[in-house]
Amino acid sequence: MAYKPYADAEYYTNEYKGVVLSDNNMEKSLKAASRHIDTLTYNRITGRGISALTEFQQDIIKEVCCEMADFETENADMLQSVLQQYSINGVSMTFGSTWNLKLQNGVAIRMDTYEKLCQTGLCCRLLR
Repeated sequence: MAYKPYADAEYYTNEYKGVVLSDNNMEKSLKAASRHIDTLTYNRITGRGISALTEFQQDIIKEVCCEMADFETENADMLQSVLQQYSINGVSMTFGSTWNLKLQNGVAIRMDTYEKLCQTGLCCRLLR
């Protein structure tokens, strides 16, 4: 069975009202974001299936999927960089956790998006 992203093109366009993703990379971006959500939720969604979650959890997961796909598309060059820090003429830039960006389980995510995902209760390491 093929892996399906948590948000599809119809949801992204009509419900989320997204404009960042193009038609040619939309499915790929939403799928990558869904895989990152699986990492952040310790595969709890794939274990049960998204339909086993509450409507509230499903709505948040779909919205987070779209937000992550937009973020990852807009920042693809930085996220794929192997550099952690660089400096040019006295101006430096560091990649990693900051006040508005979280690096969790190898996934870079905006802090507000991660906090939204945490509302589902699926991000806690202590759950089984």
